[in-house]
Amino acid sequence: MKSQATMICCLILFLATEYSHSRFHIRTKDGDKLQGPERKPKTGRIQGKCHGPCSPSSNCSQPCAQHFHGEIGFICNGNKWQKSTETCTSLSVETLFMDSNSASRLSVAAPSITLHILDYQAPEPIRSVAQGIQKNCPLDYACIINAVKSSEATSGNIAFIVELLKNISTDLSDNVTREKMKSYGKVANHILDPAVIPNWAFIPDKNVSSDLLQSVNWFARQLHIQNEPEHIVDEFFIQTKGFPINSNTSERSLSFSMNLNNTVEGILGIIEIPRQELQKLPPNASQAVGIAFPTLGAVLKEAHLENAHLPRLVNGLVLSVILPERLEQILFTFEKINKSKNARAQCVGWHSRKRRWDENVCETTLDTKHRVKCRCNYTNVMMSFSILMSPISVDNKVLDYITCVGLSISILSLILCLIIEATVWSHVVMTDISYMRHVCIVNIAVSLLTANVWFILGSNFNKKAQDYNWCVAVTFFSHFFYLCLFFWMLFKALLIIYGLLVVFRRMMKSRMLAIGFAVGYGCPLVIAAATVAITAPGKGYVRHGACWLNWDDTKALLAFAIPALVIVAVNLVVVFVVAVNTQRPSIGSSKSQDVAIILRISKNVAILTPLLGLTWGFGIATLIEGTSLIFHIIFALLNAFQGLFILLFGTIMDHKIRDALRMRMSSLKGQSRVVENASLSPTYGSKLMNH
Repeated sequence: MKSQATMICCLILFLATEYSHSRFHIRTKDGDKLQGPERKPKTGRIQGKCHGPCSPSSNCSQPCAQHFHGEIGFICNGNKWQKSTETCTSLSVETLFMDSNSASRLSVAAPSITLHILDYQAPEPIRSVAQGIQKNCPLDYACIINAVKSSEATSGNIAFIVELLKNISTDLSDNVTREKMKSYGKVANHILDPAVIPNWAFIPDKNVSSDLLQSVNWFARQLHIQNEPEHIVDEFFIQTKGFPINSNTSERSLSFSMNLNNTVEGILGIIEIPRQELQKLPPNASQAVGIAFPTLGAVLKEAHLENAHLPRLVNGLVLSVILPERLEQILFTFEKINKSKNARAQCVGWHSRKRRWDENVCETTLDTKHRVKCRCNYTNVMMSFSILMSPISVDNKVLDYITCVGLSISILSLILCLIIEATVWSHVVMTDISYMRHVCIVNIAVSLLTANVWFILGSNFNKKAQDYNWCVAVTFFSHFFYLCLFFWMLFKALLIIYGLLVVFRRMMKSRMLAIGFAVGYGCPLVIAAATVAITAPGKGYVRHGACWLNWDDTKALLAFAIPALVIVAVNLVVVFVVAVNTQRPSIGSSKSQDVAIILRISKNVAILTPLLGLTWGFGIATLIEGTSLIFHIIFALLNAFQGLFILLFGTIMDHKIRDALRMRMSSLKGQSRVVENASLSPTYGSKLMNH
């Protein structure tokens, strides 16, 4: 009996020793693989794609590789199976603490041998991360680092590690020391390596990246800084620094320089606390903590983001800052990752509750090719900041040339239109209908001419440092006068309906003028004023980087697009009604003059309305990110030459105006001949000599 027990003990010790050597060998190999950024962690194993027919929108799943739990999901795209989700994980609460508990290794090495033979009491199973850390490494959390680093960074393991960090932030953040923060940073660094960033896309829960950012911020909030500035976490993909502050502290800053994709030069990020903000603090000591992430911005997913397939790209470090609650404003300097000429910046803060970037909390104070300076408001839900690449603005010499030449032609055409109207006015306003028609043409020309002037002011202003109030004024007047253009077109359509339907009772000219100006200028004024009143207080009236109506945040552009497109539709219906009604013989000869005028107005509306609608239809298309350059060129052409269209189709193509111009020119020639003949007569010559 004793010899049997001895043999069993020897067998147990042999198996435990062999397992220990095996574990040590695997761990050393993985550890060597993760010694530096040039050594990328493994990014997961794929068992294989689905087999069988692939039809659109169909999906399937495959089990994970051996030693992994979960599955890999595929979706059919273009008659090919493409990976869509992955939940493969090799980590669990038990595996995290396996190396810290020799009894656990022993039980794995010989699961069929009962431990009571050795009179050894098996420990209670670890049921939570907090329990395991409190038992094995309560002072520094170091006992979980090896298990995390040796794990493959599959999508499932990434999600597990984020949940692990989230639990630590929730359950173990009572007294965060420098050592605990270091361990926390090492764990987070493992899943922020650029080599594993693509695996974030396959995590089913799209809020995982936001959870990671919020967990790190919450954990760092509980960190206690000593009397000197501290460089706490110095990993490749996460850094943490802090320093003490009080009301007597001079202006302080935290500077980060971090490599991205093994670049030689680091990407710079600076956090500055203004002196006037520090004066708000009490004399007793407080602290500021800053955290920098070079790669997290690539995986931060915005909740409820329209056009999610075209995410807003982060173009700098993500900088988190933990400040005393009294501080409200903070300054940032970001170095751009993409330094191309067209990579304009948009300073933003991450709203932890809405899970999206918010442009309204930051103001861009400087935007150069390499760096951006921001002034941002700090709150408990707005602790992380960065810069986004602004919505694509096509900076193309062809577009600049088309716009410059086209607007010049448009302005000259509108001025010529007004001169012609002034010249022939007395000859073409014989009836009330014709009078109002030419009032419409004049006001359409004036509205577009004024809008073009404001457009030029706004375009030149965009190239300079922006003053928000001036940009709001430019946008308001551009919005107002472009709306006036469409509402005067609407009044022309109403004039057509009036001429067709009202036979016996004619409205007084003064009343028609009052209605015209109420529709042409009153309605646009109400819409433009309401839009600016609703959106300007929250700085959501204008687009960032352009003096025009905002689209991304408040959809203020709809206050122009909806009225314009509705008017286009109404005018086209009116033209159709006219086409039907003018074929009927019920319109008597007594109204033949008005009918002829109505037909001329209808032709004018029928030509100009589609042109205006088509122009701004292409304008709305250019707001979509990734729009082809050809759309921008077509919009620039149509928009820049609107004045020429009005001159041609509203004035010159009207035979009444051409006849009036010929009469005017003939009368001027006749007067010049009379003067010339009189000057050559003897009587005129003798009078001239007497003078």
